[in-house]
Amino acid sequence: MEDLRDFIALLEEAGELARIKVPVSRELEITEITDRVCKGPPNLNRALLFERVEGSSIPVAINLFGSERRMAMALRVQNLKELEEKVSNLLSPELPSSLAEALKRGKELAGVLKSIAPRPKILRKKAPCQEVIRKGKEANLLDLPILKCWPKDAGYYITLPQVITLDPLTGRRNVGMYRLQVVDERTLLVHWQRHKGGAEHSRKALDRGLEQIPAAVVLGGDPAAIWCASAPLPQDVDEYLLAGWLRGKPLELAPCLTQPLEVPAMAEIVIEGFVDLRDLHQEGPFGDHTGYYTPPELFPAFHVTAITSRQDPIYPATVVGVPPMEDYWMGQATERLFLPLIRLVLPEVVDLHMPAAGVFHNLVLVSIRKRYPGHARKVIFGLWGMGLMMLAKAIVVVDEWVDVRNLEEVAWYALGNVDWKRDVVIVEGPVDQLDHAASQPCFGGKIGIDATAKLPEEGHNRPWPEVAKMSPEVNKMVDEKWPEILKALGG
Repeated sequence: MEDLRDFIALLEEAGELARIKVPVSRELEITEITDRVCKGPPNLNRALLFERVEGSSIPVAINLFGSERRMAMALRVQNLKELEEKVSNLLSPELPSSLAEALKRGKELAGVLKSIAPRPKILRKKAPCQEVIRKGKEANLLDLPILKCWPKDAGYYITLPQVITLDPLTGRRNVGMYRLQVVDERTLLVHWQRHKGGAEHSRKALDRGLEQIPAAVVLGGDPAAIWCASAPLPQDVDEYLLAGWLRGKPLELAPCLTQPLEVPAMAEIVIEGFVDLRDLHQEGPFGDHTGYYTPPELFPAFHVTAITSRQDPIYPATVVGVPPMEDYWMGQATERLFLPLIRLVLPEVVDLHMPAAGVFHNLVLVSIRKRYPGHARKVIFGLWGMGLMMLAKAIVVVDEWVDVRNLEEVAWYALGNVDWKRDVVIVEGPVDQLDHAASQPCFGGKIGIDATAKLPEEGHNRPWPEVAKMSPEVNKMVDEKWPEILKALGG
């Protein structure tokens, strides 16, 4: 599998793709169809290829990553648990002996990845993504079937891009997934949030007196590269290096024609240009992954210098909104990828889960092997200190025997194990820029809940009750009789 076309063929062969041949509008209608598919019966949840988009000859592919199976296929694993195991094997099997060592090893992850992952290689011949070239005034964003997703959106939005920028100081590449609002034929607005890599590049550029930075918007290519743009990697890890590791071979890149950047050679469409950091416009509103419209805010303009594409390109997109949507499964892959990294610093962590309703940053459930008083609080504060986990609004810690993926079990266990006066930590700190409930942008209240069984040293001097469970002997006896009982039940 080399590119989006191969992935679509693979999905179709596996029964995971539906070709939609009825004419559809890119304004709202594709969103409504996709939303019904995402929230409908699992047997109808497939990737969609809209072949007849009104006003465009370019088909639209959507919901490509909208199930565990499709997300796993994109990353070359059988299931997302295997992704976790691959990362665990990448790291040393021995747990660190101290926090200092763990932190050191965490920082060295970039070096480990660089040493074993195949580096992207530069394609010297003409790249497939440059079969059709339109520069200057010939480049027209309105030729693309860019979607208007929700009724009160400010306009048409590119929703599944790989936005490439370079660090003005180090020259290191960052690849981020930031929505882009269409202003006119050759202007986009780049919604890179304050905590993201592209925004950091813009700050560094402004500090050096630079008002423009080169950028490229990549659509399509290898599905691993598409997903890697959404992964919250450390700033010194190249997302395309991670994509190469997942692929098991280098990602082929091609030099841009009008900007000093390199882009995936097998992409469907590449929009070249520059971001004018002082040319700010009101971006939004936009129906976001939180399920709410993000209100208008100032973001910089991306000015197009060229659009290149394949001869017959496919336009990839995604739709976000009230969960569950496709981005939930993209987040689940991120969750599995980063769990082994979390264990480097917090080896007591057994599992971690960010349920769909929590839209990633609103709720984190974590199970631990509790060994001492205050252990859960140590984990709560430890997680808040790890990268973008700092944005988590609520962290609930349970004991190792609780399945954090079983929300009913977590709710029953947590609600029964918490004394709200004793077991809750409320602090102020950084929150997601899209958090509309915070009293001010990017800063607000956060809660940590210790739902573990309490020790006497934690102020609980009463005996902790035992969970009511059937004996193994009776379980075995009933197991033997169960087939006959099932027949009587009509099962």
